[in-house]
Amino acid sequence: MYTTVRDQLRAELDEIEAAGLTKRERGIHGPQSSQIEVGGREVLNFCANNYLGLANDPRIVEAAHRGLDEWGYGLASVRFICGTQELHLELEGRVSAFLGYDDTILFSSCFDANGGVFEVLFGADDAIISDELNHASIIDGIRLSKAQRFRYKNRDMADLEAQLVAAAGARRRVIVTDGVFSMDGYIAPLAEICDLADRYDALVFVDDSHAVGFVGSHGRGTPEYCGVEGRVDITTGTFGKALGGASGGYVAARAEIVALLRQRARPYLFSNTLAPAIVAGTLQALELLESSGSLRERLQANAALFRSLMEAEGFDLLPGEHPIVPVMFGDAALTARIADALQARGVYVTAFSFPVVPRGAARIRVQLSAAHSEEEIRRCVEAFAAARDEVAAPVG
Repeated sequence: MYTTVRDQLRAELDEIEAAGLTKRERGIHGPQSSQIEVGGREVLNFCANNYLGLANDPRIVEAAHRGLDEWGYGLASVRFICGTQELHLELEGRVSAFLGYDDTILFSSCFDANGGVFEVLFGADDAIISDELNHASIIDGIRLSKAQRFRYKNRDMADLEAQLVAAAGARRRVIVTDGVFSMDGYIAPLAEICDLADRYDALVFVDDSHAVGFVGSHGRGTPEYCGVEGRVDITTGTFGKALGGASGGYVAARAEIVALLRQRARPYLFSNTLAPAIVAGTLQALELLESSGSLRERLQANAALFRSLMEAEGFDLLPGEHPIVPVMFGDAALTARIADALQARGVYVTAFSFPVVPRGAARIRVQLSAAHSEEEIRRCVEAFAAARDEVAAPVG
């Protein structure tokens, strides 16, 4: 039997390769940092979600070691049986206090958090109105629900209002959006979204994975940045980006919402919770964020410096203030060649093209970190300029 299946799978893999869409994973030797070792060579790392540079921060590593020593390696069970430690309860309380919510529930990832919400809260009589560019985990989570599904154009408030009108007969309505759209670095217009939610009696759901910890004056994410704290009913996020870069996710929400998720969310009920070492490290990350804004300030300065230097070199950047900085080239083949040329010059980046982004909108997504030095940023820009000139130069 497998011989037939193998040939079918091989044909599918060959199609992916022929389309230039094969994803190749490059092994990194050592910890995540602004410089990493790939293939025995040191390269500058400009494609990680390590926004605050905490993935290898010695204070977090030390806290994780203590957590391992004091709380053990793992829970070996789901939480409602015997898989909850005081440490996990403490982290839920700290996240709730940090973000200003009634309660928080931990998941093994934000993908699981988004996969656990919609099926529990929204049934056949309800409506989910989702931004067209929402993350794959949101899309998959919505698919698990029997609710009516409506989609609005990215950040288009007129279209969102039209979908709210179309969903007027639903028992419950929820507007679902990423806080930051990761391919563009654009921030959702949450003030306008919350106003429409108030007008049409809808809930608001925000996945803030690319914002929590560093967006907003205190790092509380896009609700803080947009001035709508207390108006967003459900926020999901990850500890796998700015908050230490390890793993784990959460839902922070109104008390009754979290209480129902504890009873019915399948990824919560049927998966082991986070390893104690990760919980301990994440608690330390929150402590660092709440005690000082220096990492956020450095990240903002680094993003501004990179943008200004790249614009001075004549590169086409999508506008914004987020440390995701898309460098636009349009043509997919050209973008791939420039990414290869950058790798050869010691800059680790990834090219994105259709179907990840629209046709004709191929780009290299650069991600700044508080761990980057000014000298590393300048080296990156110099490499971009040299790679562009090399690829654009006539052959012969």
